[in-house]
Amino acid sequence: MAANERKTIDLEQGWEIMQKGIMKLKNILEGLPETGISSEEYMTLYTTVYNMCNQKPPHDYSQQLYDKYRESLEEYLMSTVLPSLREKHDEFMLRELVKRWLNHKVMVRWLSHFFYYLDRSFIAKRSLPPLNEVGLTCFRELIDQGREGKQIDRTLLKNILDIFLEIGMGKMDYYENDFEAALLKDSAAYYSCKASGWISEEDSCPDYMLKAEECLKQEKYRISHYLHFSSEPKLLEKVQYELWSVYASRLFGKEYSGYHALLTDHKVENLARMVRVFSKVPTFLDPLANILKQYITEEGTALVKQAEEAAGRKKANKKDVGLWQQIFMRKVIELHAKYVAFVNERFQNHIIFHKALREAFEALCNKGVDGSSIADLLATFCDNILRKGSSEKLSDEDIEETLEKVVKLLTYINDKDLFTEFYRKKLARRLLFDMSANDDHERSMLMKLKHQFGVQFTLKMEGMVKDMMLAKENQTSFEEYVSNNPNANPGIDLTVTVLTTGFWPSYKSFGLNLPAEMVKCVEVFREFYQIKTKHRKLTWIYSLGTCNIIGKFEPKTMDLIVTTYQTELLGDKDPAEFDR
Repeated sequence: MAANERKTIDLEQGWEIMQKGIMKLKNILEGLPETGISSEEYMTLYTTVYNMCNQKPPHDYSQQLYDKYRESLEEYLMSTVLPSLREKHDEFMLRELVKRWLNHKVMVRWLSHFFYYLDRSFIAKRSLPPLNEVGLTCFRELIDQGREGKQIDRTLLKNILDIFLEIGMGKMDYYENDFEAALLKDSAAYYSCKASGWISEEDSCPDYMLKAEECLKQEKYRISHYLHFSSEPKLLEKVQYELWSVYASRLFGKEYSGYHALLTDHKVENLARMVRVFSKVPTFLDPLANILKQYITEEGTALVKQAEEAAGRKKANKKDVGLWQQIFMRKVIELHAKYVAFVNERFQNHIIFHKALREAFEALCNKGVDGSSIADLLATFCDNILRKGSSEKLSDEDIEETLEKVVKLLTYINDKDLFTEFYRKKLARRLLFDMSANDDHERSMLMKLKHQFGVQFTLKMEGMVKDMMLAKENQTSFEEYVSNNPNANPGIDLTVTVLTTGFWPSYKSFGLNLPAEMVKCVEVFREFYQIKTKHRKLTWIYSLGTCNIIGKFEPKTMDLIVTTYQTELLGDKDPAEFDR
């Protein structure tokens, strides 16, 4: 054997030498009786590592030494550091934390010197973490084990990470710079790898979302159990970016499971999961909201088309025209209610989805349908619900719910005054001709409109309702007046409704040559009214009046309900022919 040829050091023999040096270092740090590490001992340790790294394969033990370096740190943390922390409390624990952190840095520094050749050759060539980072890597890889579902000592992690927090004495520098920065980098790499695997496996969008939601759930759990709360937004942002932003276009574009497909098939849970998981990713919500707006617009346009086709088929029959209008408005109301529920309950009530919803329904509610405005159709729809003999057979609860939905839909109409005029005319007809099915529903609708659009919006309509209440009181007073003044009795049952100018729609009225009996009625009421209110002028609107007439025909008598104008015509007949 040549004189300069070194004897091969096997792994067990070499590591035994290194363990003696490591044990001596631990004893020094623990304050046990021990001499310092001499230069000769240091050179022995350094040379042992050097030789074991430069031996020819299969005796090059660089990788094994790197692994054992890591194991020695882990063993020290588990067997010495953690028990020492658990034994102490309060101020003594803080002092122990400071001591252990300083000792840990000393140990890492000395071990890095012992294994320096690994850093210079093996680690540099393999692009592995430097030795002084391996201590932190231990903690980070424990977290990755937890991500993979392996059992880890969370208490250990919490106690170790508390060192970074406590040693900063109120500042986050140690935690953020020495631990968190590396954690965020490693987490991004971990989830980048995971997402890449899921996408390559051709996971459907819902399947991908399930996995992504579970990942975020687990990250939040880790934060709550052993990471500092300040890491939450940073860590979740990293996770969300890797899981969503990188693959957004591919997930959206999946033909049978992308967002548009889910919305079409009404798979609401999957849609809700997408929003739940990625609602805080800036690039996520805008395209999602645009697709929601597009889909609502498409559904609304289809309803308009159906309504116009129905109108074209049924124009010859006025009843059928009213029917398609009711069906159309009911479908629009249901469409709005459905997507309001989507946004509120499934899309986390997010403002960007409310904006998309509003823009879609504003476009729908401000277009005409077969020559009629939505304002007109809404007023007609309400009239059909509120008047007697309605084709909508609804319970009181259903009526209230429907009226609430109408008011919400009305918010999208630009010209709300147009609705007011249509609604006021139909309300007037219901009130004057006793066609309201329920006074409570009438008042409830006005209260809903008032609450949504303000006092001025319903001022005239509330005045109309008040006029009808006063008219009943006025009629009672008039009947008492006639009963107490025999000379004022007109001889005909007379009911008069006094309306306040300005509240009610304008009505055309023409002068009439009333029969003598009806002239007397007018004069009697005018005298009565002037006693109550001397400064008000009565203007008779004959176009709104009706008369009940008994027609004595052969072979039988008939009750006729006719307008005031028809009464005038009949008044020209022979009085013997009619009893009025």
